Amino acid sequence: MPATDYQGSSPSSLTHLGRSILSLRREQVHSISMEGSSMEAELESFQQHITDRFSELSSFGNDDLLSLSWIGKLLDCFLCCQEEFRAILQIHRTQVLRPPFDRMVSDYFERSVKALDVCNAIRDGIEQIRQWQKLLEIVLCALGHQRSIAEGQFRRAKKALVDLVVGMLDDKDSSASLAHRNRSFGRSSGGSRDHHHNHSHGHSHSNNANYHHRSLGHFRSLSWSVSRTWSAARQLQAIGNNIYPPKAHDIVASGGLAMPVFIMNSLLLFVMWALVAAIPCQDRGLNVHFTIPRSFSWAVSLLSLHERIMEESRKRERRNKCGLLKEIHQIEKCARLMNELADSVHFPLTEEKEREVRLIVQEVSKVCDALKDGLYPLERQVREVFHRIVRSRTEGLDSLGRPCYAE
Repeated sequence: MPATDYQGSSPSSLTHLGRSILSLRREQVHSISMEGSSMEAELESFQQHITDRFSELSSFGNDDLLSLSWIGKLLDCFLCCQEEFRAILQIHRTQVLRPPFDRMVSDYFERSVKALDVCNAIRDGIEQIRQWQKLLEIVLCALGHQRSIAEGQFRRAKKALVDLVVGMLDDKDSSASLAHRNRSFGRSSGGSRDHHHNHSHGHSHSNNANYHHRSLGHFRSLSWSVSRTWSAARQLQAIGNNIYPPKAHDIVASGGLAMPVFIMNSLLLFVMWALVAAIPCQDRGLNVHFTIPRSFSWAVSLLSLHERIMEESRKRERRNKCGLLKEIHQIEKCARLMNELADSVHFPLTEEKEREVRLIVQEVSKVCDALKDGLYPLERQVREVFHRIVRSRTEGLDSLGRPCYAE
């Protein structure tokens, strides 16, 4: 208002005007204060939900850690956190457009794109486990429903187990050596690898259409396969690069929203790392550094889980394995027991030896049941994580007014 407008005003009217302005300012300060306290409560609630979820995941004993059931709960947890984060961004869309928060959000979405390849690789790993499941089912078919076990049935089961062990070994020389040692069971390492490669390759292409989604049109990761030169270890390093706790001035400048971005970056890295730890994939590597202060309530359980999984990977019987998934360990155990037993059996089997075979078959049956119950739900969840990341990134970049295709 121009100064000349006040020239004819009485002192009482000026006083009234001053009081009105002061009242308006107080209302604005009160409104900002209420908004700040609301934001604080919202972010506190978000962190508490994550703390509760990871506390539950951490409560599982070592026997259940990295089982199909546990991995499923981990992915459920991530999907719930992702949905809450999405809601926070939608509620505070105006903040998303302001620096430095716009850069932080954009960085998270670009980081999440790198997780898509991990999802692809994990899907391939799940299919690999499914092939091992089929070999276990041959063992059950040969030995599980027979009144007495004949030599031919035992040989059939043994051959399936040799195929299984060869398939689970990463080192080609070891595979060739094992196959040569078991040549009496009609095993050719070259034939096995060619057959397996052709089968997997065909399956991968046949499933590409099933997982194709219109919203993925601008992404390079259109299929569920990764290139042969792709490395899980390098991809995890790329996801984890430059994830640091937000500095005080960034928290203030973003109105506190820098913290949920840091949390989601940390969760994304941990979940992808845990999947790579558990499921077979190319060039697995678990040497990922988490820069999360233990002072955060949600960090305690997450870091505890990281330490427990690393301890599991260092156990002698788990080192240099294709995956730390509990069910993979059970498959290896069954195959080892059967192979050890095979060295000492003679036909016809004695009652004691047949009883030993039956006990191993019972273990094989348990593993098969666990795989039947758990593999498809896990595959479905990985697919959902993939699509949710794509959808969230598209929405986020739309709100930033940027194109959603991957560069």
